[in-house]
Amino acid sequence: MPSRAVAGGMDRKAEEETIAELSATTTTPRDARPVAAQQAGDPRDTSWGTPWGGPAAGWPGRAAVTGDRPGAALLRLVEVMDTLRVSCPWDARQTHESLAPHLLEECYEALDALEGGDPAALRDELGDVLLQVVFHARIAAEATDGTGYTIDDVAEGIVAKLIRRHPHVFAGVTVSGPEEVKRNWDAIKAAERAEAGDASASVLDTVPFGQPALTLAAQLQRRAERAGAPAELAGLPAGPAAADGPAGADGADGNQAVSDIGAELFALVARAREAGLDPELELRAAARRYRDQVRAWERSGHR
Repeated sequence: MPSRAVAGGMDRKAEEETIAELSATTTTPRDARPVAAQQAGDPRDTSWGTPWGGPAAGWPGRAAVTGDRPGAALLRLVEVMDTLRVSCPWDARQTHESLAPHLLEECYEALDALEGGDPAALRDELGDVLLQVVFHARIAAEATDGTGYTIDDVAEGIVAKLIRRHPHVFAGVTVSGPEEVKRNWDAIKAAERAEAGDASASVLDTVPFGQPALTLAAQLQRRAERAGAPAELAGLPAGPAAADGPAGADGADGNQAVSDIGAELFALVARAREAGLDPELELRAAARRYRDQVRAWERSGHR
């Protein structure tokens, strides 16, 4: 396989052919939807029969459906969201901006369920995260200024990206292991930026600064490391100007000032990564332990 296939992933024609092949074998047939969704009528009708002979009322779920394909219930979710957007006053008035806090909240709740080791709770929370994706796509589909997109556009976009960035699965590229997969992923991303005219863009340009600080620091260091940046760059300079000024203020050299504590925290993130630990998860574990200790102290009669 030529090296170009690794650096740029597969070419567009091959990518489209692969997507078509996958669609032919994995897409749920159109008639594998609730009967109410196939027939004209009131979109609020919930007397769902099933073309496969399931219960006449209620959604039977995949386990009760012989021959159903994974993902069939997602079609029902899209249909329910369409109905809510039309028939529920609260859902109808929501915007991308009004839903933003819910998107963040649901992700944190899913993480909390994962850390709690409760599979049923995690399943439910993942459903709430999925709802946010479908909700935002439904809102976007209503745009009339040419910027709109649908849930299918969202899904097709991630399918194309996954195929393009996994040439070792879809294009016959041979890899030695997970580390080479990561290197190829980064090379393909760089090729995508170059194709989009962003060849001079920094590898850090797409890092979201709105995320929690420990996660942000770890992602910055991880991206820089994979781009070949020397590890010593994580040793940020701190001095009197930094300590005396507010966080984020410019220092004497014109760069953003960093306090001693800020520099130590950033270096601590590097230490955690070097030890193979996620600093965000480690601090969250420490926070849970502290919570438990305070609760035990309260129960002992000290409150």
